[in-house]
Amino acid sequence: MDKNTYRYIIVGGGLAGASGVEGIRQRDQENEILLISAEEALPYNRPPLTKELWFGKKKIEDIFVHGQKYFDDNKVKLALGSYVVSIDPAKKTVTLTGGENYRYEKLLLATGGILRRLPIPGGNQTGLYYYRYLKDYSRMRIEARRGKSAVIIGGGFIGSEIAAALSFNDLKVTMIFPDPYICSRIFPDYLGLAMQDHYIKKGIRILKGDKPQSINKNTDKFVVTTENNGNIEADIAIVGIGIKPDIQLAEKAGLKIDNGIVVNEYLQSSNPDIYAAGDNALFFHEGLGKAMRMEHWDNALSQGKQAGKNMAGALESFTYLPYFYSDLFDFGYEAIGEIDSSLETFADWQEKNRKGTIYYLKGNRVRGMMMCNVWDKIPMARKIILEGKSVEKDNLRAQK
Repeated sequence: MDKNTYRYIIVGGGLAGASGVEGIRQRDQENEILLISAEEALPYNRPPLTKELWFGKKKIEDIFVHGQKYFDDNKVKLALGSYVVSIDPAKKTVTLTGGENYRYEKLLLATGGILRRLPIPGGNQTGLYYYRYLKDYSRMRIEARRGKSAVIIGGGFIGSEIAAALSFNDLKVTMIFPDPYICSRIFPDYLGLAMQDHYIKKGIRILKGDKPQSINKNTDKFVVTTENNGNIEADIAIVGIGIKPDIQLAEKAGLKIDNGIVVNEYLQSSNPDIYAAGDNALFFHEGLGKAMRMEHWDNALSQGKQAGKNMAGALESFTYLPYFYSDLFDFGYEAIGEIDSSLETFADWQEKNRKGTIYYLKGNRVRGMMMCNVWDKIPMARKIILEGKSVEKDNLRAQK
């Protein structure tokens, strides 16, 4: 092959892209891989950016998926800090911003997600954090000194995790979000309200049911003006309102799109030589009987690896049911399946709202499980969910 032709090209340098390399190398140790990433850093695990790095459990060097030597040894050319502007499925080429063209035989789109931004005056204010990347953590770590103040817009995963992290590091934290309690999409009301009380006891100011109207910066302070609480002043302003799937390249290439890049059981898009995995992939999970798009670490890890194997000829269905986890102060959980607060729930507590298992039910069937401060139960939970048996609530207490 010439220098601009690769058997495998991966667009995206996150966990799904790095896992794609691992999957390919399980079946093909010879043909070169080109991995193109918009970030300057080597592929890294994202969860520590709001968890372990702030609690002193990890250092930056611990979060990288692989070091440079791994990529060198595995014949992976890294194009870091590079952007793909277009894909031509007919010619099987990708084009970078500088005009370079690379030809592929198999392509993996592991482009992840695009940050949702605030459509308000000052929503793109200089210095405002839309928190997602290693560079965000590195810069904020310098700014987040003891006694400083931070305002966080958003009460979901990112907002709740970074609020706990900054409070742990002795910052004065204010949270603003429109919902009645934190993590309202996944926590049933009894757990969400209990966790919110826990945050308040930790000194975090909670402005629930509120929205920002504008953001300004006066000298060295941010001023967030809200609908219900007026002006909130802080040294650091952070927005964590989620992501949307990065489908721009796929859409321009004519691939089928529906809340993500639609893939089949082999993680192939509507073009069989183009695969997708991670935050951007919409896949049908046979066990749950529904289309899913999962923005979580374990999904990127497992799906990226399976896509890589299939690119190298495995032709294996992706049937794995990924899990996710979070740490909020001393409250940690692991969850799997359909975790949706609109479902009926049944809680089997060892310690109310602190330790136990929450079952998410639909038609007397367990669709999801959240293990709160209970560990090593994911295989058991996965089995219960995928069996799909009709259950009586009282019998769930016996599931250990």
